[in-house]
Amino acid sequence: MNLKFSAIFLIIILFSARRSSAQTWELGGFVGSAGYMGDLNPVNPFEIRNLAFGGFIKRNLDGYWALKLNVAHGQIEASDSDSENAHFRSRNLSFFSPVTELSMQTEFNFFNYIPSISRKQYSPYLFVGVGVVGFNPKTIYNDEVYELNRYGTEGQDINKTYKKVALTIPIGAGVKYNFAGKWSLGGEIGYRTTYTDYLDDVSGKYASDAALVSPGDGSITTLRMNLADRSPEVGFPRHSAGTQRGDYRNRDTYLFLGLTISYTFFNQKCPVVDE
Repeated sequence: MNLKFSAIFLIIILFSARRSSAQTWELGGFVGSAGYMGDLNPVNPFEIRNLAFGGFIKRNLDGYWALKLNVAHGQIEASDSDSENAHFRSRNLSFFSPVTELSMQTEFNFFNYIPSISRKQYSPYLFVGVGVVGFNPKTIYNDEVYELNRYGTEGQDINKTYKKVALTIPIGAGVKYNFAGKWSLGGEIGYRTTYTDYLDDVSGKYASDAALVSPGDGSITTLRMNLADRSPEVGFPRHSAGTQRGDYRNRDTYLFLGLTISYTFFNQKCPVVDE
């Protein structure tokens, strides 16, 4: 699913949702975990490690459709040393990064769901949207934390590396339950495809030594080389310039998995809505 499709989908919902006396506002929060898939974790979609949390404000257009402004924060990480793949262990790269997302999402309930009004007390739902995510990949080397974006580990000009903000496409599913009055409890999982391949600071190929030289500062040059290729730390030779450092996919992904709780505000007295 690309950016254009998501934007068109949001617009269609704005114009096609039925006007209803049951339109409501909803305020809620989220707590759970964050995960990541990318160059350092290409195969496990459920690599979930760290706490995530957030909040949202939602406009329920009727019992089926809603628009949601969502903010979420978590931390993603991966390490080649944890991999079962011998090639990855020899590469020996690692990273961790905060991810902070602001997105607009469209939500669709499978059942006509309005807390304390509709007869349905629960509903599965789907969501899709578009947003922006901020990130900042770091690693620990010799017991020190380094912001990898500052060192151009794939030979970039250290004054012009990749941006630490990217477009993101959230898509996911969940189920919600009206457990008391206007209160709802839910569980959801949402994957995010980002328009960057640098959530983990790994994308293309190993740079040549010449591309990692910082004129006039030998210590920075040495640090760049060590951060770019950490194979010697585990007894392997340095990789040749031009060999593959990351995978061949050009976008990294992350996910949020957890529980939501929300309170619904009614604009006006709503009639009972049939299923």
